Amino acid sequence: MKKLILIALIFTGLKIKSQVITSTLSVKGNCDDCKKRIENAADIKGVKDFIWDKKTKIATVTYSSDKTSLIEIEEAIAKSGYDTENAKGHDKAYNKLPKCCKYRTEKCEKD
Repeated sequence: MKKLILIALIFTGLKIKSQVITSTLSVKGNCDDCKKRIENAADIKGVKDFIWDKKTKIATVTYSSDKTSLIEIEEAIAKSGYDTENAKGHDKAYNKLPKCCKYRTEKCEKD
């Protein structure tokens, strides 16, 4: 009985190790300014690395699964006005983007 209690105490004291996950996701955007905004928006707790490719519109993200999730990362990007696979960019933030970053029109309109 003492061994059983000791084993139970050992297992309850163990911390489940987090996984570091690397995923890709689609993020709409146009230019280098978009790249900066998108990458800054994804800089949340748990994100180890985030790189967005403006040509492919694909982001590669590495994150700790015990601190954040892909959905939380996508929502952080959406709050900055950018559409992702699973989260629509917030319209208020999108409307504040410079003309060149209005990706929903499919073109970069310089002032």
